[in-house]
Formats: sequence, structure tokens, C-alpha cells
Amino acid sequence: MNALTIYGAPQSRAFRTLWMAKELGLDFKNEPLSPRSGETRKPEFLAINPNGHVPAIDDGGVRLCESMAINLYLARKHDKGLWPKNVADEGRAFMWSLWAITEAEAALLPVLINRFVRPGSDAEGEAKALPKIDAMLKILDQALAGKDYLLGGSFSVADLNVASVLSWAKLLKIDLKEVPKVDAWLGRCLGRPAAKVS
Repeated sequence: MNALTIYGAPQSRAFRTLWMAKELGLDFKNEPLSPRSGETRKPEFLAINPNGHVPAIDDGGVRLCESMAINLYLARKHDKGLWPKNVADEGRAFMWSLWAITEAEAALLPVLINRFVRPGSDAEGEAKALPKIDAMLKILDQALAGKDYLLGGSFSVADLNVASVLSWAKLLKIDLKEVPKVDAWLGRCLGRPAAKVS
């Protein structure tokens, strides 16, 4: 029996955690619950995550939800080169992981909803989100100046967490030509074998 169970379909935010588990080479079981199927509202899942959202994990009795928290936990527990080497970089990993949710995902989500989840339901919301996406991408592009990855020369939990959110930009066909450093960095991150989650 696998000690780690990851709840959530690969086409959901669970992609982030499945990528992390594969990156770390962990033995895990995936329960591919769909966030829109009602499966996450059943009592057995609510016992794991009372919020009723995916991803969630049960790691030998340690139950966690929130994709960024899960990934930070897994990267630290199974330090295989993805966890930062010093406290300053740990702070940056936390910063970028929170930024991924509060800035990147917040900007991309209205476009994702309008184009895929409920097509044509909120054209105004999408129009308002596009300038925020541009601003967010420029900030990330500046942060990548002179380095291959967010914390320097090697791929880390910070890159995985941010790139997993920015993968939506590829899905949405957001033009990245004005942010070439982001485009190259995202290609490096999403080109990793472990990012091929299905």
C-alpha cells in the first residue's frame, strides 16, 4: 500500500501535486476526483479536506490541502534537490508560491473560466484580467533576469509551483513574446519529464 495518496484529477489543480510527486520519485496512489463531479462533497473526502477541494493528500496520516502548501511540504520532507539550500531562498520559495496563487492564478482564472469552464459567461471579466496578466508576466520576466530559475541556477519547488500555475497561460494561448525570459523559463520547466502528468 502506498503511504501517499493524492486526491484530484490531473486536469485540476492536483496537477501541481502530481508533478511534485513525480519530480521527487515518490511512490503514490492517485484518486482522480473531479472537482465538478460531486465526488469532493462526499463525507469520506470531506473527512480529508473539509473544504471539499482538490488537491488534498493523505501522507501516512498527515492530511493536507492547498496545492502550494502540499508541494512545499513534500519538497522539504523528501529533499531531493528541490528544497532551497538556505533560509533566504526558503523565504523566496514561500514568496513565489504565494505569488503564484495571489497574482498569477488570480489573473489567469477569469480567462480560464470564460474560455473553458463556462465558455462566454464572463467576457467582461476576461477583458479586465488581460492587463493584469500582462503586468504579472512582466514582473516574472524581470525576476528571471540573469538566471535560469527563480532561485538561481537550478530548478526548485519555487519554479514548480509557479510554472504549474503558468501552465494555464499555455493552455489559454497567452502570447509570451513580450516576456522572452518567462517564455524560455516556462519551456524549461514544463519540458521536464515529471511535468508530463496524465
